[in-house]
Amino acid sequence: MLTGGFEGSTLELRASRNGGRRIRGRFPYNKRAVLSDGGRTGRPRKEQFAPGAFTYSLEAPADIHLLVGHSFDRPLASKNNGTLVFNDTPEALTFDAEIVPEVADTSYAQDLFALITSRLVFGLSPGFRIPPPAAVPLEEAETVEEEPPSLGRALIRTIFQAILFELSIVTRPAYDEATVEARNWQTTPSGIIVPTHHLNRWRL
Repeated sequence: MLTGGFEGSTLELRASRNGGRRIRGRFPYNKRAVLSDGGRTGRPRKEQFAPGAFTYSLEAPADIHLLVGHSFDRPLASKNNGTLVFNDTPEALTFDAEIVPEVADTSYAQDLFALITSRLVFGLSPGFRIPPPAAVPLEEAETVEEEPPSLGRALIRTIFQAILFELSIVTRPAYDEATVEARNWQTTPSGIIVPTHHLNRWRL
């Protein structure tokens, strides 16, 4: 299973009226990550996802989880129990996650919320794999092309179909601007005040 993050991906952390939390995320398409600089003798490698790359997983009965750090021992929400809802657009895959009070009260969730609000963890990263050739011919699932010489000498992998198992909140996602946007809500006589912080990270 592969993992990665995305340029322009964001997360919002909000308080919920029922004592839990809400997380809203955005995972953009057609944004490139530098997976390798090529070292001394190799060529740089970049990767991007095409719009609709996760369509099969979104429509299939198999579950998709929201996790902490790609650990299935630290789940936050899931598609099949109705706490993780997706909206797929040509620009991005977005989701809304309801972190129910029972999960929000766990030690790992409390630690995560503290790390997000302190700006130490704010990345979004998918766990996925390319479908087998028997299901999708390789040339339809992904392509590898050379970067235009005017931009560099990297090899660029574009993924058109991927099986998505999970999305994770991580410290260092693969793609520039893969961020968590942490929002602290405060109730006032005039309503809700929502201060916002935009942060950028680069993955290992």
